[in-house]
Amino acid sequence: MKAMIYTGGLESRMQPGSSDEPRALVEINGEPLLGMLIRRLADKGFDDIIVNVHHFAGRIHEFLRNRDFGNVSVKISEETSLVLDSGGGLKKVAGFFDNNRPFLVYNLEVLSDVDLDLLYQRHTSSGALATLVVRERGSTRFMLFDDDMRLCGWQNLETGETSVYRGSPRNMRKLAFSRIQVISPLLLSLINERGAFSLVDIYLRLAKDHTITGYADNESIWMDLARKEGIIEAEKLFRKN
Repeated sequence: MKAMIYTGGLESRMQPGSSDEPRALVEINGEPLLGMLIRRLADKGFDDIIVNVHHFAGRIHEFLRNRDFGNVSVKISEETSLVLDSGGGLKKVAGFFDNNRPFLVYNLEVLSDVDLDLLYQRHTSSGALATLVVRERGSTRFMLFDDDMRLCGWQNLETGETSVYRGSPRNMRKLAFSRIQVISPLLLSLINERGAFSLVDIYLRLAKDHTITGYADNESIWMDLARKEGIIEAEKLFRKN
């Protein structure tokens, strides 16, 4: 199975000058984050992985060259000259997903022990274009889902904007995106955006005419590693366990 890991956002969301080390290589319990995730994905059957890089690209190249992940193939997508955001980054490597099977996209900004087996099974049985891991947590931006967990719109609490494609927002579940998703290859052919753009924008556009589903995950560990506090929390958790 194939997967894509986003690493670049870890640095771009930090304050300028806040770190001279790539967050993707910060060690938790003696293992760099990127290595932890690759090994976890390998354990779940993802044996062909592509990693996008822009910030600290050279350091990540070096790390991947010098690590042995067994039978897992790890490729790199370079975005050093132009940061493409999640949607543009996926579009650039669309040819990588050439086996016509659903694939995982995981943002290394987060640490989660969500059940990837169940997530993948839920997606393949749903017929959806994409299945997004979502949860009830504090945020200023939410996706809106109906009773069937079909994406119906979004809400931004900071700006007061709400956009609903079907139904009433009063009857919607308001859930925050966990930045983990399984995508059907058909979605790649429906991307017409160019340059740098977000996957969330694609989901919201396509949800008007296609099925984008949410996978509610409120029980697993979830930490925002783009925040310094998230790294500290993760270190404490792994020391405890």
